[in-house]
Amino acid sequence: MNKSSFEQNGGSYRMVGDYKIPNITLPAEARKPLGVWGLKRKDYLMQHKRVQFNIMLMNGTLWTHLAEIDEQASNMFSQLVEQMKVNEGITEQLKADNQMKWVAHMNNIEARARECVCSELIYN
Repeated sequence: MNKSSFEQNGGSYRMVGDYKIPNITLPAEARKPLGVWGLKRKDYLMQHKRVQFNIMLMNGTLWTHLAEIDEQASNMFSQLVEQMKVNEGITEQLKADNQMKWVAHMNNIEARARECVCSELIYN
């Protein structure tokens, strides 16, 4: 009996009733917990880049990619917030003197930093 191309390439089957089911497993991938940026990237890939998501999932590179994006985005966000605080003169003294003004400025800075990170790393 001729072997199928799947069997010729090292694949095997198991019998379930009268049917041959291929023994297929995904490659093992190191799973590091994801933060908010990695999860956003995952959602973006699932919704807008379905083919790329599935290819990375099958290759076993998805989780590594998401962990790298998560780390890069976290670093970028922190750096952007710090740079914007320095450029706009947002200090601890302002926080002590006028807390509501400080909170308003910080919310604005963080929103702009989130937008930059998303456009550069997450939705790219």
